[in-house]
Amino acid sequence: MGGFEGHLYPGLSLFFYGLYHARLVSRALICNHPVQYLPRHPWSKGRWARLRQIYYVGLVKMLSACILVAQELHNIHGQFVLISKIYHQRNFLYRKQWQHLTLYMTFFLNGCVDVVSQNVLPQRCAALEQGAQALGMFLFLPLMVSHMQDSEGIELQSHILLTQAIFLLALVAIAELWAPDMLQLWVMKAFFYMMTGSWLIQIGFMLYKPISGYQWMDDDKNNIIFVTTFFCWHVASIAILMIWVYGFSLLWYCYIC
Repeated sequence: MGGFEGHLYPGLSLFFYGLYHARLVSRALICNHPVQYLPRHPWSKGRWARLRQIYYVGLVKMLSACILVAQELHNIHGQFVLISKIYHQRNFLYRKQWQHLTLYMTFFLNGCVDVVSQNVLPQRCAALEQGAQALGMFLFLPLMVSHMQDSEGIELQSHILLTQAIFLLALVAIAELWAPDMLQLWVMKAFFYMMTGSWLIQIGFMLYKPISGYQWMDDDKNNIIFVTTFFCWHVASIAILMIWVYGFSLLWYCYIC
C-alpha cells in the first residue's frame, strides 16, 4: 500500500464493503430476516432471468483485488523479482510490495469462496464464507504488524491505530464463526470495516497529500497527538454514518418500498 493510491484504493474497497454490511444489517433488523441470507428475486422467464439470481459481492471482491494488484505492479519500477542475484548474494527485494500482493491475493481468494458458495454450490455454505473471511483477517493482522517495523513518527502512530482496528475486526470475524447469526457481531463487523477503510484513506492524505498543503512533521509531538485525535473523530463519524444508514433503510423499507 505504498503511495497515495496504494492507501486510497484499498481504503475505498474496505469502506464500501463495510457500508454494504451496514445495509445488510439494517435490512435484517427492519425486515426481520437472517442477515446472511438475503431474499432472492422470484424466478422469472426471460433472457436476463438467471442474472437476477446471481450474488455479485464475490465477483466485486475479485475485481477489486485484480485492480489493486494491477495498481501495485504499475508502481514498481524495474524487474519485479523475489530474490536478487547480484554478486552472488541472495537478498529479498520488494518486501512491502510482496506483502501487499499477499494481502490482495487473500481478498481475491475470499471472493472466489463467496462466488463458489453463493452461485455454484447447490446449497449456500455461509460457514465456508465466514471461515475464509476470518482467515483473511488473520493474515491481514501479521502483515500490518510487520509493515510497521521501519516506520517512525506520524507513519508509525497512524499504522498502530490502523492495526488496532484490524485486530478488533479479526476478533469479530473469528467470533462470528461460533455465532454466525448474531446481529451485534454483524454491526461491529460493518463498523470496523468502514473504520479500517476510512482510516487507511486518511493515512494516504496525511503521509502523501496533506489537505493543508504542509507536510506533517515527525519531530512535532502536536502532530503525533493529533493523529490520535483524528482517529477518534473517524470513530465518531463512522458511528454517525451507521445510524444514518439505518435511518435511511427504515425510511426506504417502511415507507417507500
